[in-house]
Amino acid sequence: MTDAERYRVAFLDWLACAAHGIREPPARAARAAADGLAGRVTTAGCAGHVLDYDDTYAPGLVHASAAVAPAALLLAADRDLSMQHVMAAYATGFETTAALARASHPELYERGWHPTSVCGTVGAAVASARILELEADRERAAVALALLRAGGLQAAFGTDGKAVQVGFAAATGLEAARLSAAGAHVDTDRITTAFEATYGGRWAEPGPEPAVRDNWIKAYPCCLLTHAAIDAAEELHAEGALPAGEVTVRVHPTARRAAPHDDAADGLQAKFSIPYTTAYTLLHGPPNVDSFAAPDRDARALAAGRVRVTTDESLVETEARIEGAGEVLVAVRHALGSPQNPMDSAALTGKVEQLSPGLSHALDDLDAPAAEVAAAAGLL
Repeated sequence: MTDAERYRVAFLDWLACAAHGIREPPARAARAAADGLAGRVTTAGCAGHVLDYDDTYAPGLVHASAAVAPAALLLAADRDLSMQHVMAAYATGFETTAALARASHPELYERGWHPTSVCGTVGAAVASARILELEADRERAAVALALLRAGGLQAAFGTDGKAVQVGFAAATGLEAARLSAAGAHVDTDRITTAFEATYGGRWAEPGPEPAVRDNWIKAYPCCLLTHAAIDAAEELHAEGALPAGEVTVRVHPTARRAAPHDDAADGLQAKFSIPYTTAYTLLHGPPNVDSFAAPDRDARALAAGRVRVTTDESLVETEARIEGAGEVLVAVRHALGSPQNPMDSAALTGKVEQLSPGLSHALDDLDAPAAEVAAAAGLL
């Protein structure tokens, strides 16, 4: 697969998530409150992330499309530009987001920040600056202006706030670029230095190796760091082998921080629960979008009674092992959807069609108007 194809797969994946997610309560609320272009971008950013099914750049634990794609698409639509313009701006914003998140990992996570909402403001600003055809100095000013409002907390995980703060990041980047285009000035070096001191991150720009090559297209609509445990549980489920007695899921400490909920009181918390997603898969197989409408009673009982989580720093962040009776039952290092274990083209198309029937050909013609694609996804 070429890099251009990887960007197209990631953007289409985000678009399908947004087309389905626009019906979810946080996105409906964002749309009801929307005012102008920035409001539409906030809504699309929220819609694309609300399912927690959108692509993820694992080296930075960041959803690199989440804030960038809505800003690029809807600003281009507003300016009557084509999808060629969108994809060029999106690719640059994607790489900017990924580079900053990679350089700032794990420090952002350890301080409680949500890397997507912090780094996504910068990527959205760069993508918007490219759509607006800003000069290099004005693009740098847009980045610095975006950092003035960068934010988003892990405390929001398992609530509507996680998707909403991604929408905020997309709109922040858009508004920063528009402010820069209008002539707003800021000391860019001072702001980026302050970013490092305040957020604990490290400033970085894209390198020669495209980050999109390490992008992860999610196979399951829940926290990425539950996916290896889901795959491990699926191996046992496929064998019809529900382990007797207590089982332990061994994960990296970062996975435990990302998915902290043990007793999933609602569907959102269930997405961020390693015990629940493991138990659900042991009983029913891997979850799909409809699986998180509400917690499954049997899975919740199994999770509470027999599934324990322990951490192990010797594992990689996306790895998991299921253990029982003192032995490793299944170990998964590369979950389905990861760059090392990607879904095939049929599975990728199937995911898009499941989320939004008929959308799988939305990027076949990049000369098509951005407004046409945004409308097809229900984002206008």
